[in-house]
Amino acid sequence: MYTQVLKLLVFSDIHTDWKALEALLDIEADYYIAAGDQATWSKGLDRCGSILKARADKVYVLPGNHESADQAAGMCARYGLHDFHGRHFQAGKWCVAGLGYSNPTPFNTPGEYSEIQLAERLQRFADLKPLALICHAPPFGTALDEIRPGLHAGSTAVRDFIVAHQPEYFLCGHIHEAEGAEITMGRTRARNVGKAGYLLELG
Repeated sequence: MYTQVLKLLVFSDIHTDWKALEALLDIEADYYIAAGDQATWSKGLDRCGSILKARADKVYVLPGNHESADQAAGMCARYGLHDFHGRHFQAGKWCVAGLGYSNPTPFNTPGEYSEIQLAERLQRFADLKPLALICHAPPFGTALDEIRPGLHAGSTAVRDFIVAHQPEYFLCGHIHEAEGAEITMGRTRARNVGKAGYLLELG
């Protein structure tokens, strides 16, 4: 029996590099998921929206820690994009869920949750199967959140959710130094997609 392969292009941490964003949108995919920090300190969201609208109805947006949920939702409303923060959609047999924001940083950026808030918001995805989960924040204590050897800055709530619920796929950003890192956590295949992005194929 033929199963259609769905392509999700997931990217994060554009930080106003509009040429990189335009290049990503030139790639053909069924869904485009912007996993946060399209802007820097909330600056540039309208420029971002004007680029993303080229793929409008296929674009799903998470706020990172550099933009608030309200700012990201406003951009989505203005440019015909999907606000994906704390939500999920069905793609064939797959559940695709998203949660933006990071755990607390030293910089007091606009999009930060406590670990308790992250855990509460992730819990709504606990029963979705099969699940591809996309968060801005990476799991703590892994190759996906390592700034330098021995220094980790990810989320314990994200890590604990992955360990407990084992989504088939987990994709994140936030820690630029870990871009492209890929690991397995039990049966979960996990990757920090970064600005280069990653084309996830769901069969």
